[in-house]
Amino acid sequence: MWLRLPFGDGLRSELGSPRRSRRLGSSPRSRVWRVELSETTAVVKQIVDGPDADGRFGREVAALRLAARAEIPVVPALLATDPGERVLVLEHLDHRRPAGDWIVGYAAALARLHATARPEDLGVLPRWQGPNQADVESFLGLAGALEVPVTSRAAGELDDLVNRLDQASGHALLHGDPCPGNDLHTATGIRFIDFEQASLGSGLMELAYLRIGFPTCWCVTSASEPLLQRAESAYRQEWRTATGSDAGEGLTDACAGWLLRGDALVQRAHRESTDHLARIPHGDWKWGTASARQRLVHRLGVVGQMTADHTSLSGVSRLSTAMRQRMLALWPRVQPVPAKRP
Repeated sequence: MWLRLPFGDGLRSELGSPRRSRRLGSSPRSRVWRVELSETTAVVKQIVDGPDADGRFGREVAALRLAARAEIPVVPALLATDPGERVLVLEHLDHRRPAGDWIVGYAAALARLHATARPEDLGVLPRWQGPNQADVESFLGLAGALEVPVTSRAAGELDDLVNRLDQASGHALLHGDPCPGNDLHTATGIRFIDFEQASLGSGLMELAYLRIGFPTCWCVTSASEPLLQRAESAYRQEWRTATGSDAGEGLTDACAGWLLRGDALVQRAHRESTDHLARIPHGDWKWGTASARQRLVHRLGVVGQMTADHTSLSGVSRLSTAMRQRMLALWPRVQPVPAKRP
């Protein structure tokens, strides 16, 4: 289907007329072209119509402008915008195949991105939203459906977890969907794209992606423990360099929070529509590189191990471990999630 390049008079007066353009693949929420301008190659991105289209456009523009503060670039340069058409014109960057230990450089770049926001930026973007009481009830309902006993201790710990995450401090610039594919590995470093879900909060909520398996993403990976430690160390060191402070604790809470999110088992178009955890006992479904049961078994294993010596989540540790064992007993063909990025 042919679509008109949304490059109006305002953009032409600012950047010149495109010499040629080519449509690129994108999510259903946007349309993307590569265009040749007189002095450079650029990417034109248009946020498509929808109930939240204006909000997604505003988030992306705000995030890109905050991220442009980084001394080492972490996003493409924003060349121009057309708010009326919800169009952004961005610097074009060539992506190279990531190295085997890509998550180390990724984590360092993520810390630099997070560090670009400042306390005075609060209000520029929405505050990050974690799991809520409905997520806890859904998770405990799944445990019941799997015939795994739930202790009052575990239930209380989950309530406390939700409260801690809701009150977590932080003003980091969060990407909102920092997935493989939204990171460009260029000759001059890693740059992040697609900030339609950007928010402000604790950076640990996105550092958790590495261990918990990229919960909002089509591509799930499970790195080795030594590689994870290198990546998390790189993040903390880069954060300290950029901000002069420590990233703090809370990674275990962040991972446990992602475990509760049933919406993190389906692609964005199907979120906030039904209780996806309640579907697990009745069937499995594939999304990207892993099925829902694969994703959940992985997350249960991660949280079970991370919380084993955690005084405020020891009941959650036992519950997560028991749920994982029960799932593998019921569905022994469930395989580990991929170890490598496709």
